[in-house]
This record gives sequence, C-alpha cells and structure tokens, in this order.
Amino acid sequence: MRRRIVMSMLAGVILTASTFLGAGPASAAPSAGTAGSAGPVARSAAVVADAPAEFGTDWHDPLTAAPPISKPAAKSCAVTVAEAQFRDFTPYRGTYTPPSGCGDRWSKVVLRLDGKVKGRQFDRLGYLHIGGVEIFRTSTPEPSPDGIEWSVEKDVTRYSDTFRRGGDVEMLIGNVVDDTYTGVLDVKVTLTFYAEAGAAKPAAIPDRVLTLQDGTLTTPRNSERVVAEVYATGSGGGCEENWYLTVPDPAPYSCKADNGPYREVQIKVDGHLAGIAEPFPTVWTGGWSNPFLWYVIPGPRAFDIKPIEYDLTPYAGLLDDGRPHRVDVSVVGVPEGQTGWSTPVNVLVWQDAKRAHVSGALTEVKAGDLANSTTYTPGSEERLDTAGGHRLTTSGYVDTSHGRVRTTVRRTLANASVHRWTDGENTDGLKATWADDETVTVGGRGPVRTTRTHRTYTMDAATTLGADDRLRAVLTLGDRAAVDEALGGRRTMWSRLDDSYAGDATYTANVPRDQRHAVATTSERYRLYGSDGCYDHGLVTEQGVLTGDRSNC
Repeated sequence: MRRRIVMSMLAGVILTASTFLGAGPASAAPSAGTAGSAGPVARSAAVVADAPAEFGTDWHDPLTAAPPISKPAAKSCAVTVAEAQFRDFTPYRGTYTPPSGCGDRWSKVVLRLDGKVKGRQFDRLGYLHIGGVEIFRTSTPEPSPDGIEWSVEKDVTRYSDTFRRGGDVEMLIGNVVDDTYTGVLDVKVTLTFYAEAGAAKPAAIPDRVLTLQDGTLTTPRNSERVVAEVYATGSGGGCEENWYLTVPDPAPYSCKADNGPYREVQIKVDGHLAGIAEPFPTVWTGGWSNPFLWYVIPGPRAFDIKPIEYDLTPYAGLLDDGRPHRVDVSVVGVPEGQTGWSTPVNVLVWQDAKRAHVSGALTEVKAGDLANSTTYTPGSEERLDTAGGHRLTTSGYVDTSHGRVRTTVRRTLANASVHRWTDGENTDGLKATWADDETVTVGGRGPVRTTRTHRTYTMDAATTLGADDRLRAVLTLGDRAAVDEALGGRRTMWSRLDDSYAGDATYTANVPRDQRHAVATTSERYRLYGSDGCYDHGLVTEQGVLTGDRSNC
C-alpha cells in the first residue's frame, strides 16, 4: 500500500532519456569542507513566525542553512545564460557570449538560478550545459497552491576555460503540465564574473575543461594533473531513485536488484580501473512518500548536486601521448539492462606551461576484491542486512619542467545498512552509513604533499501507514567530510563539514490535498569549521513556517 503511494509520487520525476539516460539531477563544487566555497543558497528572507496547527495553502519559500557563496570586492559583470518556462521536455537552447568589461581571468564566477512555481507539481530534475560542459545539475522544490520562489547559487569558477569561449547553451528541467499537475517552472540563470583587481586575484583553476567525445578523451600533451568529475545520480522515477532500498530475491519487496542495494560508481581508462566512489544518497523533495518533509528545507545536495571527483593524475603519463583514450563510467549493482543512472563526465586538466610535452607512466593499479554481501531474514518484520566495500590504489609519475612528480591515490569504500519492513510495506525503514576515504600523495623535488579526505553519509529513516491512512515519515540525513592537507608531514589546512537534516511529517494519504491535515517539523544544521574559520547555522520549521533561525559562530 505504501509502495503504491511512493511510486505514484516517483512517477512524476521524469528526465529526458537522450540526455539523462533515464536518470536524475547537478553541481560541481570544490572539495567538501572548503570554507566559503560550499553552498547552494536556496533561501529567501528568513522571517521567524508562529506555527499554525497544520499546513495551509502556502508556506515559507525554500531555504537552506548552507553558507552563501563569498564574493570578492571587485568589479562584476553579469550574463543571463538561460531564461525559460519549463512545461514539458523541450530543452531551452541559446547562445553564450563571454562578458566584456571584466577581463578574461576572473577571481570568481558565481552561477545563480532564480525560480518560481505555483499550483501542484512533482519534484523535477534538470541540467545546464554551456559549450557541451555540464556546469550545473539540480532538482526543484514542490510548490504550494499559492506559489513559491527559490534560488540556488554555486561557485563555478573552475569552468573558466569554458566561459572564455562563446558556445551553445542547453538547459532542461523536464516537466509535465496537465489538468492535475499545473506547476510551470519559471527559471532564470545568470553568471556573475568578478574581475581580477587588488586583493581579488585570479583563482587557482584548471587550464582546460574537457568532455568526452564518443566515449574517448584526448588531453593536451603537457597535462600534469587530471581530475574527472562525474555527475552521478540515480533517478528517473524507478527503483534506482531509491537504490538504497532495493533487495535481492527471495526477499519480498517491491524494488528488486540482483545484488541488493550496494552501489559504487567506477571510472575506467582504457579498461583499467581508475577510480571508485560511493554515490551520495540524495533524497529529492518528494522522497520517502512525504513531500511535507521537504517543502521548506530540502535534503542535503538536493538543489545543487555535487559531482563525484576522481584524481586521475596517476594516468597523466599514459594520457599525454596525444591519442584518444577510452573512458567508461559504470554503476556497480544496477540490474543488467535497467536504466536509472546518469553519469555525464567533465575532465579538468592542469598543464605544464614550460613544456609542450610531458612524459610519464602509470606504475600501479591495485584493486582489492569488491565485497558485497546481503543477508535476508524473514519474519513478521522482514530484514535485509547489507555490507559492501572496495579498495583501489593507483600510482604514476610525470616528468615535468620542475622535475619528476609522483602521485598515488588510495581510496577505500564501505557501506553498511539494515532495511526492515512489514507485509504490504506499511512500515518501511532503513538505517545506513556510507564511508568514502581518499588519500592523495604527491611527491617531487620538494616536500611530499598529502591530502586526506574522509566522507561519511548517513540515513536513518522510517515510514508507517496506519489503519486510518495516516502516513508518518521520520528521518535524519547526514553529509559529513573531514579534509586534512599536509606538506612534509606538517598540517597546512584542515576543515570539517557536518550538514545534518531531521524531519518528522504526518498526513492523511489517499485523500484530496485539502483533506490531508498535514503536520511536520523539520530542521537543518550546517557546520563548517577549520583553518579558514567557522560557520554554524541552524533552521527549524513547523507546518511550513520558519520557527527557528540561529547562527552560532
């Protein structure tokens, strides 16, 4: 019974098959935990008010506790790159021209999406491409009958190579508008360029931003650092949107996967395993059968989907031969022949300005056995225990104008979850943790530089559908990262990110909207602190009204 509700909601989350391959939403951000650089800003004026007894026909505009994007005190130039009303699956197409008056070496470039919608609509997923490069992937809030407005900001300075050239623009937020789902998505996207001036120096960014051509990559022959970013999202309205809930046979559950819920996003170069990662368990704004959880505060990353980053520098010597090399991305655990994941790839390249050709070699690829076990325990409460993980080490070197540079990347993944449900899935719960640890060591003529990143994602969620058709969902989500950088064994930078969401929402299912008698309490606390300073912001809502807004730093 609950699954029928879930799937009816998910059926509205549809993407264009040609671009998303049946899958979901977008963001590129610097490494998690970098102060002042994180931050979808989906916020309106934060006015704290008293909560009504239940949800009405309007509620607070969506907002998050994440920090706003810091902006330099420098001359700025704004360019509108897209302005459209999305009613169906027709992409917006236009042309981008670089700004004049702010130079072509910017201290920062900030993307801003402003949107509005009213009526009734599902959560929708979208992307923005400029010159074939995906610079933004997003999902949308679900509207009130009276209408909402929201905005998202993202630091996109890393794509400056793309922005220096004119190019085609394509944007799509696939939507369906009919007699029932009336919400038209009205959006505008601008880029603001901050010039180099005074203290506002050019950002340290890649020299080139590349995309795959027919599945192959050709890098400049003097590439000395290579990083791939993959906007991996499971979505499309099917079971892969909730991949963490899938179960193998013989467990009696509506979402099946041969090997259970373990997912791993892999990237290969010429058939060699080059990177592994845990996907983030994004929950969209209709998730867990209860949009009342997300009307004001979305789940972490829902409006600004971060790409997975893979340091491919050990492969730079191999890639620098001037030939095209095959690059493949796959998601471990997806049933054969089943769609539901999108994995577009950008490749960021740093070049040796003093050499036309950098030689080198890939010296080691050592992958451990991929562990993935599930244990099904039948009973009045069905149970599936899952444990999975993987290890990968890659090493290589390049001979640059400043000497031989060796890079070693070690990545270790781990996932553990317990899924419990009852007959008919009238109760359904998951408690899960995903860990993604990465160490990058770079050695040359000088001291060895080491960057350690420990990422942890958590979900503790349960839904219950009572005999009176009251559907309650209670859950917490966590997005955490610890980053430490050291030079010659001495720590030079550190940061800690903790973005935590909690929600408890109840409504009457299978009745018209005005008879749901919905109540919900939601909160988010976003903490980011380290060698660059401190940020600590908390929000609380009740019945769609903002009742708490506190900064602690």
